[in-house]
Amino acid sequence: MKEDDLIKKARTELKDAYDFDPRDPLFGLKRAEMSGPKISRRATLRLLAAGGALSIAQVLPGLRSAPAYAAGHAGGTLNCAWAGVSEITTLDPAQIGQVLQFQITSNVLSGLMHINNNLVSEGDLAETWEVSEDGLIYTIKLREGVTFHNGDAFTSEDVLFTFNRSSDPEKSRHSRVIGNVAELEAMNDFEVKFTLKQPQASFLTKALERASGRAMTIVSRGALEEMGLAQYGLTPVGTGPFKITEHELGGRVVLEKNENYWDPERPALDRVIITPVDGTEPLAAAIEAGDIDYIGGNPIPGELVDRFTSNDDLSVDIAPGPGFQSVWMNPWREPMKVNDFNKPLDELKQENGFKVRLALAKALNRDLFIQQGLFGNGIPAYGSINAAMGFYYDEGLAETSEQAFDPEGAATLLAEAGFPGGEGFPTLKLQTTPNTRRAGLVLANIYKQVLGITVEVDPKEFSVGIDEFQKMEFDLRLGGSGGDYDPDDGLVDWMQTASKFNGPTRNMDDMPFGFFSESEADALSDQQAVTAKPDERRALVQQANKITSDKVACGFLYHPVDILVHSNKVNVPPESRIPGLHDFDGMTLNT
Repeated sequence: MKEDDLIKKARTELKDAYDFDPRDPLFGLKRAEMSGPKISRRATLRLLAAGGALSIAQVLPGLRSAPAYAAGHAGGTLNCAWAGVSEITTLDPAQIGQVLQFQITSNVLSGLMHINNNLVSEGDLAETWEVSEDGLIYTIKLREGVTFHNGDAFTSEDVLFTFNRSSDPEKSRHSRVIGNVAELEAMNDFEVKFTLKQPQASFLTKALERASGRAMTIVSRGALEEMGLAQYGLTPVGTGPFKITEHELGGRVVLEKNENYWDPERPALDRVIITPVDGTEPLAAAIEAGDIDYIGGNPIPGELVDRFTSNDDLSVDIAPGPGFQSVWMNPWREPMKVNDFNKPLDELKQENGFKVRLALAKALNRDLFIQQGLFGNGIPAYGSINAAMGFYYDEGLAETSEQAFDPEGAATLLAEAGFPGGEGFPTLKLQTTPNTRRAGLVLANIYKQVLGITVEVDPKEFSVGIDEFQKMEFDLRLGGSGGDYDPDDGLVDWMQTASKFNGPTRNMDDMPFGFFSESEADALSDQQAVTAKPDERRALVQQANKITSDKVACGFLYHPVDILVHSNKVNVPPESRIPGLHDFDGMTLNT
């Protein structure tokens, strides 16, 4: 099919997907169309449209012919590097806070649902499901005959156990993800019923999804009791396609094929070995020497992309990435101090601390940074809602945000705050990882050129930096989020006062909130999370997104692209190419 015909057909399908009555909580679908085990393409697109996360970019791939891949064979060992980290600190889904962690557990522990390469949630341990007419009750039929890696049988009691554990904020950092569930009942050994407080468009995609959601990633009761929390965090037991046979802090993680996986066709690989690799050159040397075949973990350093692309032995695939990266500013440190973001914007603009924050945000020449720091691999960001979310993404925010690049305005604000031309401005430390040190130097240079201030790049090992970020022990930090498939990921997880990443381990006596707190943004984020009508939800999402942008929750910098690098011996079929994830169960080694 010609490209023009593809686009025309994609637009027709996109229009049809959004052609439904938003007053119907079933999003215009009949129960039979929404039930498993398989959903038709039309129903899949309609369901995604109802959640608001559908764009022509998601429609087109399903119309194109699949690319030709070399024939792979079953068996063998896939050697992987996990980039930008020296150790995998935990694999317990209740405690996971990093993309590089759930990229691993998604291969080991199952959920009721799993996201596919079109970012649509499909059945995993859920074999079929039905939704009530009012959109409040989800009745889920579970797969029978599934066993955990330790031999225990999987039943509805494991769903209840996981739900109760994840609902307790003392035990799980993801309790808010399932906060809209009023009740969960086990109807029998293989059927459960969720009753929601309000209709929730993202329930299947966010709350029940095994990777990005984490709250309902099914854990083993027996293994937790036998192993204890610490060991379970290292070698969690699940029902997934691979089981962990080796993992020590600072060492490699070894995944072995689960011979009793419920799908007899998967996995094809016998073993996956994951080795943490911190630093740009060690990563490049490992894959160029053939010591590793595949790179996961943190994003590929931008300076390596062209180098890898020019290597005939390597495959480089670039896709839109679901996430955002920012310059985080500690509001509890001078000269950026703001102890109350709830004031009207005009009033905030009279405070020197906010003037400095806004100046730092306005000084961000995002286009220059992407070219110099990322070698062109990124999209300018002005909020936490990324382009991969399709319907929710606000392209106009670049023009309307207070953070829009304005070097003269930034210099004026800094002068008004008492630092004309940067004179008298203290040296701030910008925390990066070793992999992002170069990007930090580009940022430091931009700040020097635009504002005349000195920013000192301070590389920290990833887990050390995250710990300091969560304690609010930093001046500036370069970092952000990945695996964000729904607005809840960008708003509820990051931009609310009670967000799980918003300074959770800070000294709360000295710092009443973390990096940001704004009551209207909190309320809008709560409201959008339970709003089923796409247009209404989009309006709420974009309002909240603009508040966090205008009031400088951070200096939003860029949305990353998802760059997958592997040797040509690795076969990655289209269904395994999920931005932000690495689904090893479908991969093979080429003959």
